[in-house]
Amino acid sequence: MDRNSTIGLVLIGLIITVFSVMNQPSQEEIKAAQKKEAKATSKKSEKKKNAVQPVTSNTSVAISKIAAKESISIIENDELLIELNNKGGMVAGVYLKNYRNYKDFAANKENALCLFENGDAHNQLVLSTAKGKIYTKNHFFELVKSTKTSAIYEAQFAEGTIRQTYKLKKGHDLSYKIEVLDNKGFILDNTVLNWAADFKRTERLFSEQRRVSTICFEQTQSGLDYLSETASESGVAEEDIKWVAFKQSYFSAILHPTNSFPKKGTKFFIQNFMEGHPQAWTHLKGYHATMALDFQNNSASFNWFFGPNDYEVLKSFNSGYDDILNFGWGLFRWINIYAVQPIFNLLVDNGIALGWAILILTLILKTILMPVQWKMFVSSVKMRILKPEIDELNAKYPKQDDAMKKQMEMMTLYRESGASPLAGCLPMLIQMPILLAVFRFFPAAFELRQKGFLWAEDLSSYDSILDFGFHLPIYGDHISLFTLLMAGTTLVYTYMNSGNMQTPQQPGMPDMRIIMYIFPFMMIFFFNNYSAGLSYYYFISTLMSILMMVLIKRFFVNEDKLKVNMAERKANSAANPKAKKKSRFQEKLEEMQRQQQEMLKNRKK
Repeated sequence: MDRNSTIGLVLIGLIITVFSVMNQPSQEEIKAAQKKEAKATSKKSEKKKNAVQPVTSNTSVAISKIAAKESISIIENDELLIELNNKGGMVAGVYLKNYRNYKDFAANKENALCLFENGDAHNQLVLSTAKGKIYTKNHFFELVKSTKTSAIYEAQFAEGTIRQTYKLKKGHDLSYKIEVLDNKGFILDNTVLNWAADFKRTERLFSEQRRVSTICFEQTQSGLDYLSETASESGVAEEDIKWVAFKQSYFSAILHPTNSFPKKGTKFFIQNFMEGHPQAWTHLKGYHATMALDFQNNSASFNWFFGPNDYEVLKSFNSGYDDILNFGWGLFRWINIYAVQPIFNLLVDNGIALGWAILILTLILKTILMPVQWKMFVSSVKMRILKPEIDELNAKYPKQDDAMKKQMEMMTLYRESGASPLAGCLPMLIQMPILLAVFRFFPAAFELRQKGFLWAEDLSSYDSILDFGFHLPIYGDHISLFTLLMAGTTLVYTYMNSGNMQTPQQPGMPDMRIIMYIFPFMMIFFFNNYSAGLSYYYFISTLMSILMMVLIKRFFVNEDKLKVNMAERKANSAANPKAKKKSRFQEKLEEMQRQQQEMLKNRKK
């Protein structure tokens, strides 16, 4: 491998390293987490037992004759179970019947996955009147009609009656409609909907789940925007909003109005639960959205999606929901959506197990990149053949003043022999987008969630073969075998290419061989907490690269024959000097050398 190829590899390694450092889980004390979780759960239970009585608005009094007592009603279909609270007439809890959180998955319990429960969320109207504002979550609504899949709540005020209708559709959709009946004093142009939810922890990789959780919103003109994934942040709508999504790693809640939310009065806030917060170990983040409403004929309607971040499911809505998936940006996202995802889905849809699907996907991608690998190998062989002559030039021009002359002779050597230092670097740069694209694809692929392969019980999480029972700084509290295998194959691949790495000729230049040997060991620390599916892919990919290199070297590229061809080409070039064509780069080098020689002559004078 020539120096430029090595630099290309180092650049890729550094980029992955930066990605890894940014994605590292926080250093959390597990025992303290369990104590805090138990304490928070105890407080939550106590809170439910002592439900507070309704608070009446100072500006308007609810005149409904129903008893002021909090009660929960349930509506459900094959996918969802929704808890509705008569206090506020709002969605209190959401359960996904066909999914489980990691704790239940590990314990083999068939409990429905809870996105949030009573006390974690509210959707309240803030109604403007001539006397002030009414906050509906402080008022009790009457359940006037209910079925297994629908419920209608009403509350009477001096200014009119508020009706909220919930109806489950097929799948993961909940229809939500707000109506103002007999409006006598509500100023609907100033009415907003406050939606807030504290999502519960559902995955094994809690820190990773929290890290990718945020609020996303689709703007009418500029498309998708979102708040920070790593810090508490607020934002104000700059355009009308088509829909708002409370997103976490594998599940989301998306509120889509029939008429877009007007930008005036619409704002968002995402809250991180820092250490010491009562929900720091039980919940992901606090999601808050205040949305202006566009009432038509005294009513506003919405569709609520509560479900998985599955690409095919989100894509089926044709509303841009799939944009919330963190497949990377720009070129990386295009590669994932138009290449990696379709191939992967085709394999999975045909009943191929996830582990084998990843193996076949890797084989397909490596086959597509086979010409690139071939080009890199041939280039590295040519550079190794020229190494003795390059060493002679370095010895011939040891002084810095002769650097330009040395470079020109090297360029002549490359041109006459048919070699190019860039021939090894450019193919590496071609592979880089795919390498980085899959770095985003596998952690975001819903298909991997709670799917096992070999010793890995969940490919979306780390594959621990040994739990320490304590936390080691930087490394973690376990050993991931796929990570060790990935690092091992990378070390072997580095060793096989070490003979092609050039020793630095100038003082102060780093030895690329040392850097390349350090990188596999760095991977052990950075990937230990990553998705097993990702580590497995990189392990298989590197292993295939090694096999391809061995096959190319043994059966397809004859180094001795290539050496003879290069010598013949060089001899022909020397015999026909007029046939030599200088590249623009070489012409510029000659011009720079001429100017440098003139400057040296002027100095001597």
